[in-house]
Amino acid sequence: MRRATFCQVLLTISLLTILPGTATADEPLIATVADPYLEMHSGPGRGYPIFHVVEKGETVEILKSRTDWFKVRVHQDIEGRERIGWVHRSQMGRTLSPNGELLGLQYADFEDFKNSRWEMGIAAGDFEGASSLNGHLGYRLTENLTTELRLTHAIGSFSDNTLASINIQNQPFPQWRVSPYFSLGAGVIRTQPNATLVQVEDRTDSALNVGIGARAYITRNMVLRAEYRSHVILTSRDQNEEVKEWTLGISIFY
Repeated sequence: MRRATFCQVLLTISLLTILPGTATADEPLIATVADPYLEMHSGPGRGYPIFHVVEKGETVEILKSRTDWFKVRVHQDIEGRERIGWVHRSQMGRTLSPNGELLGLQYADFEDFKNSRWEMGIAAGDFEGASSLNGHLGYRLTENLTTELRLTHAIGSFSDNTLASINIQNQPFPQWRVSPYFSLGAGVIRTQPNATLVQVEDRTDSALNVGIGARAYITRNMVLRAEYRSHVILTSRDQNEEVKEWTLGISIFY
């Protein structure tokens, strides 16, 4: 039950599109509605309500994009008001450019991946013999350096572990489609023993980690990530603990 709940949380986090969108040019692109209508949502997702419909023949300004959603502005609707909302790519791709041709908006590609700033995703793997799941959120500081927040939950036979860490990644070859990286990080781990006959206290310790991994660009805004990490848990006892972790997962970039 705990594993299923954790999976649902990670999937929800990875599907939320709450991050800043891609910057656009100073001059917004003008598009004319060719379909009978264009649906404007209050946010970049189908879960956001439709609050306005742009009719055929009206024009919209494209302000910026966020994955498959475009932020648009209508200067004057039938009520004389300006409206700003989000339209899905499937509808925007059927609008017309100023010269009367289909707009033909392109999906994210490898060039977008190289220029992206934000990355978030989920992964599963092995945490010293325990099944692990993690969610991560990263921001690219420079072409080669990325800072990343990471939350890992491992379910084992004798104990469950929850690890929160912040990491710095060095990606020496960001222009490669399969790009290796190295990471250093620190965080806090909470261990909950599964003992039933004897009462054992939970404990919280500091942890350090070093890792190596690779990103492989798949398609659109999706990346495959494989990673190995070595953790050192700084316990209050006489001897520190070493934990090895292997993960494989999917990320989306913005």
